[in-house]
Amino acid sequence: MKVSRDVWIVFQRHLLLMVRSPLWVFLGVAQPVVYMALFAPLLKPALSSLDNGSMAAAYRIYIPGMLVALALGGGLYVGFGLLAELSSGVIERARVTPISRIALLLGRALRDVVTLAIQAAIIILLSLPLGLFVHVGDLLLAYALLALISLTSSAISYGIALKISNAGVLGQVINNLAQPLMLLSGTLLPLALAPLWLRRVADWNPFSWAVSGMRALFAGHAADAVVWQSIVIMAGIAVLTLAWSARLFTRSVR
Repeated sequence: MKVSRDVWIVFQRHLLLMVRSPLWVFLGVAQPVVYMALFAPLLKPALSSLDNGSMAAAYRIYIPGMLVALALGGGLYVGFGLLAELSSGVIERARVTPISRIALLLGRALRDVVTLAIQAAIIILLSLPLGLFVHVGDLLLAYALLALISLTSSAISYGIALKISNAGVLGQVINNLAQPLMLLSGTLLPLALAPLWLRRVADWNPFSWAVSGMRALFAGHAADAVVWQSIVIMAGIAVLTLAWSARLFTRSVR
């Protein structure tokens, strides 16, 4: 009970900081919106072999992948904020309070989920006039899947940040990690267009399952097995990564 209360307190604090600086939320969607306007139209002929070749079909395939890329990329870079608080003494001052050390991590991770939810809502609303349509129930499941992706990527970023404790090195590590994860998840182009060997490698990337699950939901196929497989896979990895980063946080912040 105390941990839940502490998580809520930390979450409220970071949510308030986000509200005071809402520009970061909109800056986070600037690049996806540019891609949506300039890159997605190029997919109409490229995806004609997978669907009917309409713009609505192109956005139905592209937007879910872009949302996963946003959750993955945005989450992997939150470790820089933790390093900034460590260097400025914010975490040091929190150490003298009776607040749970795990709550200091989980509260931040939940703030990251809320940030993603707002950004995803903006992108989906901007996509509606372009022909995108998704049922409310499927959208709620998609949000749950995005939340699991955000928790996973945020936990990975916080854990790596605690291990490295150097912003310059952290940037290189995150870039080297994010690039293959995104390319092997098919966020920009479906992996169905890739050669067989690349698809077999991508099967070992949990985020490729997440992209497949998101696209099935946006296509209205909530009963598709890949949806539930992706949710189970991402839920398991989210628990493991949160436990790993929480253990590191508890050890380093005493």
